[in-house]
Amino acid sequence: MSLLPPTRAVDPIEATAVKEALASANELALLDVREQGQYGEGHPFHSVNLPYSRLELEARRLLPNRAVQIVLVDDGCGDTLAQRAAHRLQAMGYENVRVLKDGTQGWQAAGNTLFKGVHVPSKTFGELVETHHHTPRITAKELNAMIQRGDDIVLLDGRPRGEYAKMTIPGAVCCPNAELAYRLHRLAPKPSTTVVVNCAGRTRSIIGAQSLIHLTARPRVFALENGTQGWFLNDYPLELNSARFYPHVSAADGPLADVRQKAADLAQACGVKRITADEFRLWRVDPSRTTYFFDIRTPEEFAENPSPGAHHAEGGQLVQGTDLYVGVLRARIVLWDTDGIRAPLIASWLAQMGYETAFLLSGEALSAHEIQPLPDEGLLTTLLPEILPDEFCALDGPVIIIDLRSSMAFRAGHLRGSVWSTRSRLRACVDAQSALIGQASAHIVLVASHPAMAALAAGELSAPQRQRTRCIIADSVTLTRYGPNIDVTPDQPANADCLDYLFFVHDRHNGNKLAATQYLQWEQNLVSQLDPQERSSFKI
Repeated sequence: MSLLPPTRAVDPIEATAVKEALASANELALLDVREQGQYGEGHPFHSVNLPYSRLELEARRLLPNRAVQIVLVDDGCGDTLAQRAAHRLQAMGYENVRVLKDGTQGWQAAGNTLFKGVHVPSKTFGELVETHHHTPRITAKELNAMIQRGDDIVLLDGRPRGEYAKMTIPGAVCCPNAELAYRLHRLAPKPSTTVVVNCAGRTRSIIGAQSLIHLTARPRVFALENGTQGWFLNDYPLELNSARFYPHVSAADGPLADVRQKAADLAQACGVKRITADEFRLWRVDPSRTTYFFDIRTPEEFAENPSPGAHHAEGGQLVQGTDLYVGVLRARIVLWDTDGIRAPLIASWLAQMGYETAFLLSGEALSAHEIQPLPDEGLLTTLLPEILPDEFCALDGPVIIIDLRSSMAFRAGHLRGSVWSTRSRLRACVDAQSALIGQASAHIVLVASHPAMAALAAGELSAPQRQRTRCIIADSVTLTRYGPNIDVTPDQPANADCLDYLFFVHDRHNGNKLAATQYLQWEQNLVSQLDPQERSSFKI
């Protein structure tokens, strides 16, 4: 395990200067390096969550241009988390890294709002779209009445397959948002059929329905108000483990010609560029700009014929959770499809969110130029030696077991005697456990779901500690190989210690009506929290 070279403190930047940078036309990566649970309790509006526990794993994907201006955020409570993250990024070759002075405390002290939740810009954008376009909506009670009457209606769930299978409106067909206009002629052949788009809450219902309104002439298209949560809050049963999926279509299907033209017109109206493969290659090597390249087709299409150099991101998800894929505000985003409908549509939404967007249509031209992904130097650390079950059981002397998996995985089952921690707190945790058992030279075993997670965390330990550290790479099933004593602790770690888990977001799917109600209120209140600068970042 290699150590980082000694580094000086990274220069802090005042909150006022960050606000000025956010208002400028220049690219900026505002990255919150706390765990998701901490981030979700309050963060600057345009900040992207890049948890320190996964920093090196995600940095190159979110920050493909090492020259981009980066500002790191922590809670400003005296911890050095942002400074530590800055040193890691500098070691990876990032040239322009600062830390927000006093973190989120400094941000709030300067008069700025901290936003709760995740995917906040995307969620806010959905609310603004509904307000601007007056997107037609239907309540759960109205939809249920239509179903009971036997009206000519098709229900389309705009989420990916995995989310759809967890729970959906009875009878709904899975058709992710980017696929709706592309496949509607097969899903609802009659123009008079009422089309209702739903998601789990609000955003994808709104964006999906509005996408159909933009690209089709259907007279009756509605967003289901509050999605499956609204359905659940009205005590209607949800359907579980459904398997009605979008039909296969061909880009050459006759009804798609008009849809394709409307998609092109929409993209042009939103300032989206259609670029050639040659232009795209120049964008990719431009050191002054950040360029992302996404194949937005379905997972099956991407797996069968991936586009060279592209990351896969289902189109609807790219709008729903842009911050999962794009770490740099005002970056360039290039999209690719094979039909001339999905890429222009999604590009038009991203352009309205403030990104410079373009799309490539010709797969043949792209392949001919053999566009390849940018090189990735990989991790800065070497992997820890893994301990086998027999070796673990035969360890002689005291053993400190630290579980680095998610807090919810720990609650569901962990090795007896282990404690939960994160990378940022590992050194303190090991020191505390050593003091507790009175053994400064105890064996250290890190439990992780991936070798790289264990290796990155071990980099926080002292050299003597690392020398006696090994890892267990396991999930909840394979962990039982290391002994029969698996403890289940539904309340440990305590909620306050679950840094990686945002309860109000996740509990809404666990039968908690209060959490569902609070979540929907949170979505609808986002717009009212915007200041003029944050509002002006959208171009609807």
